[in-house]
Amino acid sequence: MRRLSIAVVALAIPCVLHAQGPVASAAAVKWGPAPDFVPKTARFAVIQGDPSKSSVYTIRLRFPDKFRFPPHFHPTDEHVTVLAGQFIVGMGDTLKVRSGTRLTAGGFITAPAQAHHWAVARGVTIVQVSGEGPFGITYVNSADDPRNHK
Repeated sequence: MRRLSIAVVALAIPCVLHAQGPVASAAAVKWGPAPDFVPKTARFAVIQGDPSKSSVYTIRLRFPDKFRFPPHFHPTDEHVTVLAGQFIVGMGDTLKVRSGTRLTAGGFITAPAQAHHWAVARGVTIVQVSGEGPFGITYVNSADDPRNHK
């Protein structure tokens, strides 16, 4: 299995969307297309900071029903809070929905740095992700990386 490593993939994030102000209501969040390292159909918003820099960041992702985020990992801890919908998450190199943990609004998971994990959305699902940048993502199987499908 070949692994693709991207040192800093979030460099394009600030160009796509800018961080919201210090206070933002849910209605004020400015959604846009997700960066190219996220499978298509997801929406994306930067809430705080700049994920491409060495600082705290907060982003939101909105997934359609049945969205699948293949096994991947990050160079830093990733903290995920489910805001709406159902997010099925699991650890490991294989996406196995039946063995995943089902999180609903208010659910939380931390994926430690380098920990292989995956996720699936049931219903329209919104998650908030925070961490210490720079953000990076490596897919366990390079064929799952959307950047390789261009």
